[in-house]
Amino acid sequence: MFKKYLLFFLFLSTLPSVLFAQERVINRANDKYEEYSFKPAIDIYKKVYEKGFESPDLLKRLGNAYYFNAEYKEAAPIYKLLLDKYDSIITPDYVFRYAQALKTIGEYEEARSAMERFAKLTNDTALVKRLSEDYLKVIEENSGRYDLQNFPYNSKYSDFAPSFYKEGLIFSSDRDTGNFARYRHTWNAKDFLDLYKVDVQGLSENKVFKIDALETATQNADLTETETERLPKKKNRINSRFHESTSVVTKDGKTMYFTRNNFLDGKKYKDEAGTTRLKIYQATMIDGTWTNITELPFNSDSYSVAHPALSPDEKMLYFASDMPGSFGESDIFKVQIMGDGTFGTPVNLGATINTNARETFPFVTQKDILYFASDGHLGLGGLDVFATKIAFDEYDQPVVNVGKPINSPYDDFTFIIDEETSEGYFASNRLDGMGEDDIYAFKETSPLRLDCRQQVTGTVRDRISNELLVSAKVNIIDENNMEVNSVMTNEKGEYILELDCNQGNFVRASMEGYIPSEEYLPKSYGKPQIVDFYLERDVVSGGFGDDLAKLLQLSTIYFDLNKYDIRPDAEVEIQKVIAAMEKYPSLKIKVNAHTDSRGNDDYNLWLSEKRAAATVDYMIAKGIAIDRLESEGYGEQKLLNECENGVRCSAEKHQLNRRSEFIILD
Repeated sequence: MFKKYLLFFLFLSTLPSVLFAQERVINRANDKYEEYSFKPAIDIYKKVYEKGFESPDLLKRLGNAYYFNAEYKEAAPIYKLLLDKYDSIITPDYVFRYAQALKTIGEYEEARSAMERFAKLTNDTALVKRLSEDYLKVIEENSGRYDLQNFPYNSKYSDFAPSFYKEGLIFSSDRDTGNFARYRHTWNAKDFLDLYKVDVQGLSENKVFKIDALETATQNADLTETETERLPKKKNRINSRFHESTSVVTKDGKTMYFTRNNFLDGKKYKDEAGTTRLKIYQATMIDGTWTNITELPFNSDSYSVAHPALSPDEKMLYFASDMPGSFGESDIFKVQIMGDGTFGTPVNLGATINTNARETFPFVTQKDILYFASDGHLGLGGLDVFATKIAFDEYDQPVVNVGKPINSPYDDFTFIIDEETSEGYFASNRLDGMGEDDIYAFKETSPLRLDCRQQVTGTVRDRISNELLVSAKVNIIDENNMEVNSVMTNEKGEYILELDCNQGNFVRASMEGYIPSEEYLPKSYGKPQIVDFYLERDVVSGGFGDDLAKLLQLSTIYFDLNKYDIRPDAEVEIQKVIAAMEKYPSLKIKVNAHTDSRGNDDYNLWLSEKRAAATVDYMIAKGIAIDRLESEGYGEQKLLNECENGVRCSAEKHQLNRRSEFIILD
């Protein structure tokens, strides 16, 4: 598992020596530490510490050396001492590692307290919310859905990163295959990681082959001269003198994406700090061999890009990176694969998926479920496997821990599954394994129930007037006719709600004086929905003598001075009255028309009668039966303001009196 931490981008800072009498010893330990040789570093730091030489830097290094070497039981008390004695100078990452170490050894209550402290130090409100819930209970509810089996091809070394390939798998291993010692890594004197392939159906007689072997021949077979010539040259093979790990192959078997140290054409490259970063490379299958190895254009010598995964349509590549714009030590990103084989610009999947810790090893299923490993989301300890829905190119659905026995107090990662067979594989460094990391096969016995939250937004309006309705109620009613959520529209007539999209729901809008309206939303993958409501007035609630225009909240019907023809603005409002009468066939109305005070009384009475009759004639012409309409003119008898005879008023005030009303008849 030591190499795995290299793949997680744990690049540690240099510690100045502060122990004078032990300076030479500490410097030697620091050198080992900087080389990720944690075992030798632990031995030296421990001896110095046991002799009574203590400093925050020494405790940091000793705690980290234990932690990164998966000796969590030893790391926890060192971190505790560091936090208790040197609290004022400790950064949040040490609090986080302390919490992770506690979880790994089963001290969950103490781990929760440490995580609460970490959330406070980092102002992580999302983590505070998650900690307020009983996350262990949620994990337990998702547990017990997998039957595990030992993977027969594990070794006593490190085996992980399975990926589907033809009838079998490709995986990464540092098993001893005869490499010379000069290629061994300083962490643990084990071989560098290489990619291997195996036929898990047994067709290859349980033999494991290097990925660079010919597809038409086995490594142990005697190759003909022609076949030997077909093998790629060493500089252009997938497996190099350094690490190769995670991989994914396209469905047609012609393209592979894989992770490797920054090494190409026989040369190794480092960043300014001297660290060899990780990159994703692409290889092409030609005549049974992988060749034409090139690095992807968004790689960098300054940060790591690793652990490729493809979307079901193979138009999107997912990967992990600590590139600028990351939330934590490593985040999940995506990049579009263009039709011409070029790539778009990498995009971070966002704060719902990524945390300020590690998110890595993505895998996407045919049903658009993203599985990934994380120690930033709440789990059982170390890396846990999590899942979330990503359909419709949305990345805001809840993240769910897949539960036991996939997850354990140790590192569990590189999860893959075939949804048609419900069979898959993952890796773990749990204690019952054969090697440092082991691959496990599993059968999913019941599907994972992912939380699915769908956002529904919209407006509520009057159907006739199109006016936005304020304080209308919008509620969610599930298929059992139970109200599960509700909200009132704001001053703009808008609402926003969330519902559980694992089931169908009714969205209902209602308001006093209106007939309720609802729309059914079937279960979905969570794509946001816009549902606008247009409520119809319950005009039956109006009584004899009520003004229909007021019930429908219409604009006033106005006329020009000395005219009775229907103006265009008035026509729009009369159409709304017509729509209401078509909706309610029993509705009868009387049109009352009025004038202003200018002109003599007899003329104004005649003019108002003409206006009322013109309005009725217009409605009859539009299909309203004559026996449902009456009209009457009132002249200047019912003025709305002080503008009577002899009073000087503005044109605007006189306009207010030239109007029609629509009175409901009994």
